[in-house]
Amino acid sequence: MSAAIRPQPGIMEIALYQGGASAIAGIENPLKLSSNENPFGPSPKAVEAMQAVVAGLHRYPSTDHAPLRAAIAEMHGLEPERIIIGVGSDEVLTLLAMAFAGPGDEVLYPEHGFSLYRIFALSAGATPVVAPETDRVVDVDAMLAQVTPATRLVYLANPANPTGTLLNNTDLTRLADGLPADCLLVLDGAYADFVPGYDGGASLVKTRENVVMTRTFSKIYGLGGLRVGWGYAPQHVIDVLNRIRGPFNMSSLALAGAEAAVRDQAFVDHCRQVNIEQRARLAGGLAQLGIPSDESHANFIMARLADEAEAVAADTHLKSRGILVRLVKGYGFPEALRITVGRPEDVTRVLDAMAEFRGVS
Repeated sequence: MSAAIRPQPGIMEIALYQGGASAIAGIENPLKLSSNENPFGPSPKAVEAMQAVVAGLHRYPSTDHAPLRAAIAEMHGLEPERIIIGVGSDEVLTLLAMAFAGPGDEVLYPEHGFSLYRIFALSAGATPVVAPETDRVVDVDAMLAQVTPATRLVYLANPANPTGTLLNNTDLTRLADGLPADCLLVLDGAYADFVPGYDGGASLVKTRENVVMTRTFSKIYGLGGLRVGWGYAPQHVIDVLNRIRGPFNMSSLALAGAEAAVRDQAFVDHCRQVNIEQRARLAGGLAQLGIPSDESHANFIMARLADEAEAVAADTHLKSRGILVRLVKGYGFPEALRITVGRPEDVTRVLDAMAEFRGVS
């Protein structure tokens, strides 16, 4: 690095993010269960909508994203003017750090929280602060105990990644009410769509001035490659974020696909129901093999092996059978594998391979 040209403080402390593996040497078309993607892909209606706008891609997209915001508001019972669209929910989460945290400030998140939270804090020049969890579940009291006068943002994924555990509304409300007025609680709802009846924190956003909710089209909507997410926040927060959001951050393709996807709730309901059934089957089948997991409310389970050596051995065995899952040592669980819930036939392949690994015929 040049001695004269230096990045902002904190940036060189960031380790590069590692996504889930997508290839196995010597194996064509492996079963990819490493990135929590929808095994059914996107809604056919979303695909049709995107195909319809291809011929007009020489035109710039809208800057206000009004049709997509209106569709989201209609489907979720929200106010469209309090919605912001981002390049994945990651962009909204990044903008929040850029706008509300900086040198001298602190950004708080749980011990096993999404690894990008640390990156968001350091990118803004803020100090990341970690609160301990209890039995792989966010501990509200431990979170509140870490709050100081310098705390400006609290990131919390609910359901959590990589554990899949969920805080109930009572605990979420207690956390929100325990924070000072000058601290934003950011509820990352990437997996909220997999929880029947859960609003992702929308009711808290509606009644408080310091709570923000984010959601994504990358998971249940099957549009990870399109990169669309959104946030719902008090109007004063939205007004700030729109000042630093790129005016053309979303492509016409992304806007059209996401609007059609959010309106196809029949497809979402189908994906959710299959996930519930196959998640229970996967967790139950592994439990019978002596491999426990906490109750998951997302589209994956975190299977816990005896130790790191056994987890690595199981991962190696699955790869030999053409199956990609994810080791989660980087999240503080060296003994665990995060396994995306796939189609019924995918779950069968995983269970058969793990039975073979265990020596069970």
